[in-house]
Amino acid sequence: MLAIEINNLTKKFKEKKAINSINLTIDEGELFALLGTNGAGKTTTIKILSTLILPTSGKVKIAGLDIIKDRQEIKKILNVSPQETAIAPNLSVKENLEFMAGVYQIKNKEKKINELIEMFKLEEVLKQKAKTLSGGWQRRVSIAISLINEPKILFLDEPTLGLDVIARKELWNIIKKLKGKITIILTTHYMEEAESLSDRIGIMSKGNLVDVGTSEELINKSGTKNFEDAFIKIATGGEL
Repeated sequence: MLAIEINNLTKKFKEKKAINSINLTIDEGELFALLGTNGAGKTTTIKILSTLILPTSGKVKIAGLDIIKDRQEIKKILNVSPQETAIAPNLSVKENLEFMAGVYQIKNKEKKINELIEMFKLEEVLKQKAKTLSGGWQRRVSIAISLINEPKILFLDEPTLGLDVIARKELWNIIKKLKGKITIILTTHYMEEAESLSDRIGIMSKGNLVDVGTSEELINKSGTKNFEDAFIKIATGGEL
C-alpha cells in the first residue's frame, strides 16, 4: 500500500512557485529522504505533506486520505519531529512523555511510555530536566515524543543537526530500528546520513523533484564515484 501519493503538486507564494508540479509515491514502511539545497522546495513540500499548509494545486493522498478533504483524519496518523527540539525544558524527561501522552489522550499511557523509554534507552535521564540534557539526549527525547501517538507516518526534520559523531550514530541506530514499522520522511543536509538510512532518496532543485532512487542508483545515473558528488551533480544540473 502507498503511504503517500503526490500528483502534480504545486505551491505558489504570490507569483513565486516554491514547488513546481511534482509527482511522487512513497511506500508504506519506507524510509524516504528528501534532499535539496536551501530554497529547493523541500521544506514547503514537507509542510504540505504534514498538513501545515495547503497546496495551490495538485492532489496529495496520505494513507489513502485526501490532504484537503480529510485533513483532520490525516493529522491523527502522522507526527513531526522538528529541527528545533520539541520538548518542555523545565519538565523532566518522564514528565515530558507523560504530558504529551495526555495531550494525545493515549490509552494504556504507562505501557506506551515504558515502551519508548526502553526503545530510546532513556532510563538514566528520566528524572533530569530536559534543559540539562546534552543535544544528543534532547534529540532522542524529541523523537521519542513524536512516536507517542503511534503515527503511521513520521517526519524527521534534520534529526541529527549539530550532534557530535557518537550521538549521531546512536540516533541512526534508533532510526534504523523504526524502519519498516512506520513510514519515515527524512530531511537532512548530511549526505552520509541519507545514504546510510534511506531506502530511497528524492533530490529537489528550484522547486522541482529532479531525481528519485536508491543512493546506488543515483550514483550510477550521475556517473560519479560517491553519493555526495552524485547529489551535487544532480542538484546543480550536471556541475561538480
